[in-house]
Amino acid sequence: MSTLFDHNFDTRVRQATFSWLEQAVAVHGDVLERSTLMDGFVFEGQRVHLVSPQQGIFKPRMLKIPLSILTAPPGGPYEDKFTSRHLHYRYRGKDVDHPDNRGLRDAKRFGIPLVYFHGLMKGRYLAVWPVFIVGDDPAGLTFHVAVDDAAVLATQVAVEDGRGLIGDDMMEGRRLYATTIVKRRIHQRAFRERVLEAYRRQCSFCRFRHEELLDAAHIIPDSEPEGDASVQNGLSLCRLHHAAFDRHFLGIRPDGIIQVRQDILEEEDGPTLKHAIQALHNQPLHRPRSVIFAPSQHRLEMRYERFLHQE
Repeated sequence: MSTLFDHNFDTRVRQATFSWLEQAVAVHGDVLERSTLMDGFVFEGQRVHLVSPQQGIFKPRMLKIPLSILTAPPGGPYEDKFTSRHLHYRYRGKDVDHPDNRGLRDAKRFGIPLVYFHGLMKGRYLAVWPVFIVGDDPAGLTFHVAVDDAAVLATQVAVEDGRGLIGDDMMEGRRLYATTIVKRRIHQRAFRERVLEAYRRQCSFCRFRHEELLDAAHIIPDSEPEGDASVQNGLSLCRLHHAAFDRHFLGIRPDGIIQVRQDILEEEDGPTLKHAIQALHNQPLHRPRSVIFAPSQHRLEMRYERFLHQE
């Protein structure tokens, strides 16, 4: 790496990037549009883009070391994958000395934090930061990437050998835990994205369209053997109807007709109960845009049996 590397400037750019991401996630959620990442933000009069249109390892011109790494949505050219401990991130191409690969090697050498964008579907990415390059496998053409805890990292005093206020064993344990949590988040967000897209990003009970208040609900809970993360086991529901469905206020007959539990149907309360819950009785479920994503008949039957036993 060039001797002109300005560690102080590099740190300020990365801190500004992390702050901008925090604000973007607060507004949009942690799944961000690629166009938002391409636009980036302005730092000291210069625009900082967070991703590149063509490549997964991205370094803005103002920096000497990459700022972000990106895994394309399923079907992309690179097969990055999580193991029990790390993300195995593919080199760019097969040249171990490609500038992008050297850049990530420098990030490992100097303990530089990066941002990781995991593609859930075309144009939509889960943002994760900070992540660190913790291993390099030239024979396998992969880097090993671990996730860290941003709040802990912010209070850690760094010195040249990468140690801080905590020991290496505790740091490794913390990163292992954080990486495991991110694997779970990726699983959850991928399920949500697939389900919401299938249902045209609206509630399948009431057609509410504000995505910030939509969930992907499991027909059969994911803690059970048949509760997989397939779209056929999912429903796009607004927060109110998700809670009502989970607590068996509402059920779905196997023919796709919504039912209200009898005691709830007979209850007298305010307009929310009347218009948002009781009015759904005997109304059809709004189905996905494609029949291949329709709710599993078998799972609807299982779930409806449970609903009937609540009455």
